[in-house]
Amino acid sequence: MNTIRLILLLVSTLSFSCQKQSYLFTSFREPATDGLHLAYSHDGYHWTDLGGGYLQPEVGGKLIRDPSIARGKDGTFHLVWTTNWKGDKGFGYASSKDMMHWSEQRFLPVMEHEPDVVNVWAPELFYDDENDRFVIIWASTIPFKFPKGEEDERNNHRMYYVTTRDFQTFSKAALFLDPGFSVIDCVIAKRKKDDYVLVLKDNTRPQRNIKVAFADNVLGPYQQVSEPFTGFLTEGPTVIKVKNDWLIYFDQYRDKTYGAVKTSDFKTFTNISGEVGVPKDHKHGTIIPIDAKTLKALKSKTAL
Repeated sequence: MNTIRLILLLVSTLSFSCQKQSYLFTSFREPATDGLHLAYSHDGYHWTDLGGGYLQPEVGGKLIRDPSIARGKDGTFHLVWTTNWKGDKGFGYASSKDMMHWSEQRFLPVMEHEPDVVNVWAPELFYDDENDRFVIIWASTIPFKFPKGEEDERNNHRMYYVTTRDFQTFSKAALFLDPGFSVIDCVIAKRKKDDYVLVLKDNTRPQRNIKVAFADNVLGPYQQVSEPFTGFLTEGPTVIKVKNDWLIYFDQYRDKTYGAVKTSDFKTFTNISGEVGVPKDHKHGTIIPIDAKTLKALKSKTAL
């Protein structure tokens, strides 16, 4: 009987450990000169600060803003980030096996072929498992290239992209999204095969809020742009799936707080800002699942 009970206990423990999921949230702190910051959560709602200084900015304008992370099938973490407000024609890149020891930083000049480009903002990584490649999207302004509303010509953004399998060879930068208005801060979510959602910021003066659009291909075209589901002056969304719900976090930059909504269908959104806890001064990053070994090492480093 004792043997049976022990087996049942081991099975129960293993089942619980398999169900338990932890998450890692990248971020930065203004003025974005002190490098990569991290936070973790076991439930996707409550976040614990792991501190900063995991990667110091060394390329481009020597800022780390909007750090976006994705993990390849070999377990390597890949990170891209905004290096400057204006002037840089690319973004920063580094990789790591453990989130603590990083490769040499590189500047990826993805818009060097555009002599008039104003900026390269908020590169976002997405691992396209169906094609075993990474898709990187970002916002740039090329004055007088697109119709505009109230925006200045140097603030009329559209989304661009490249793809890569090895972060050595890249496709030529191409237009990713022109929804007919200035758009920034996009992030891709895959619901299932041939079913993608793009969470985006409408950056036009009357809006400056967050919406979604839909496509049956990771590269679009993304259509059926929704009505906003966040308030005025919100940006920097990131998306994770927790059980049956998708959680969308976003920066409420007027109030200097973080907000969140949850949805099961990307049509109806419930505000859960009062149910989440994000570290003070946390800014625009992305969330990925994290394995127990890597998280334990990160927590140990923080405790030193």
